[in-house]
Amino acid sequence: MKISGTGGVVEPLSGWHFCQEYDRLNTERFQEFINAVGCQLGEDMAVIQLDQAGAHVTSALRWPDNLIPVCQPAHSPELNPIERVWQFIKQQLKGEVFLTLGELRSRLHQVLQLFTLEQISSLSSYNFILEALFYAASY
Repeated sequence: MKISGTGGVVEPLSGWHFCQEYDRLNTERFQEFINAVGCQLGEDMAVIQLDQAGAHVTSALRWPDNLIPVCQPAHSPELNPIERVWQFIKQQLKGEVFLTLGELRSRLHQVLQLFTLEQISSLSSYNFILEALFYAASY
């Protein structure tokens, strides 16, 4: 059983994070996700790092003005800070049996709600990413 699309972003320094679940991962749903992220950010600007999934790179997307998309190299999830968060979540669910998709969703929401800003920051703060953020902020 798999939830088709869970979109998430993290800010490694502060631990701020935002996640949403979708019934499928396609361009329309990803557009909804980036619109929601843009709204959550308000007046703040952010770089959003993406893998090269079709829904992430299509020219049909209309990016909010406060989001700057950056695609990571193909087949390199280790470069994306959110990937450690996903791995941690998978470890929390390991060995559990869910009879329905509803049970899985409920447990996923429970795990997400227990995250602290410190945990998210600890999981997603790769030294090379922090150095790149500091370097970019200096301009």
